[in-house]
Amino acid sequence: MWTERGGAMGIGYEGRTIAELVGELRGLRVTTLVDVRLNAISRKRGFSKRALAEALRAAGIEYVHRPDLGNPQDNRAGYAESWQSETGREARLRYTDYAIATEAGHAAIAQLVDLAIQQRIALLCFEASELHCHRREVLAALHERLEQLVHA
Repeated sequence: MWTERGGAMGIGYEGRTIAELVGELRGLRVTTLVDVRLNAISRKRGFSKRALAEALRAAGIEYVHRPDLGNPQDNRAGYAESWQSETGREARLRYTDYAIATEAGHAAIAQLVDLAIQQRIALLCFEASELHCHRREVLAALHERLEQLVHA
């Protein structure tokens, strides 16, 4: 599942093979994949940093890892909850305070804005649905910045 917001989209690799992910990214004309996992490791074959970067490079897609936009392990369980539940809201607010609303978060989002203006990018994490993934908050912050540029 992917969603597009502004100059970027989100994509999860849950339930996919590496070939399926790369094929979809190529079909969507993505030029850069931004991995927003805190640790770019996976028990799923092909999705750890080195193997993923090699598969993407072979397809003509650049790989960028942004661990500074990753969700801390102890906050991930809250994302399994609905954003409407107290636990779900707390997890999302905690992530935003941890990674997006900081000086480093603002700088990271600014760099993504620069990429999204120049290229077609996709933000990657595990979860198929953005409703259960922190990349939704990253995309929202990115989209907000892109909108500000359009209306400036």
